[in-house]
Amino acid sequence: MTEIATRVDTSLEAHPAALVVQTACKYASRISLRVENKTVNAKSIMGMINLGIVEGQNMTIQADGPDEEAAVKDLRRFFSAR
Repeated sequence: MTEIATRVDTSLEAHPAALVVQTACKYASRISLRVENKTVNAKSIMGMINLGIVEGQNMTIQADGPDEEAAVKDLRRFFSAR
């Protein structure tokens, strides 16, 4: 399993949440995002919306599978580049 902590640079509303799901779905690995005490599947649009990510929060990205390192790096870039 690969895990990385990052700080979120923007709030995650419906459209950006859909982009996160699209990005996560490119990978075979199981990917989850954790904010505070909530953990959701990054490939689930409802999970992403319900996570309620807001600017300035700390988040942990976890991936487990054959392409886990690439998945974590790609999602970290997504959250820090917005």
